[in-house]
Amino acid sequence: QVQVVESGGGLVQPGGSLRLSCVASGSIFSIYAMGWYRQTPGKQRELVATITSGTRTNYADSVKGRFTISRDNAKNTVYLHMVSLKPEDTAVYYCNVNGRRLGGMEYDSWGQGTQVTVSS
Repeated sequence: QVQVVESGGGLVQPGGSLRLSCVASGSIFSIYAMGWYRQTPGKQRELVATITSGTRTNYADSVKGRFTISRDNAKNTVYLHMVSLKPEDTAVYYCNVNGRRLGGMEYDSWGQGTQVTVSS
């Protein structure tokens, strides 16, 4: 079992910043990629940013230049630093972690999500 827990969401004014954190724990042997996705009511979950074990990053066009993803492998943690936030960034943000468990099975785990609201 691999657990994923996000934190750091909240209410922020337009133009403000937030940092989300996500920690993976449990029977982890290795982590391949870590990523952030977001979802608003009535819409499909969309990719925000991902980072591989080799620290190669990928961003949605809508967040390039404003969001930065990073990871701390020693802590099994991924961060999403968001600046210049816009009302359209309002969503539930989900963390995804995939890799290999102790014992060899691969996993692909999601957190419960953290709400980010950008509003004046």
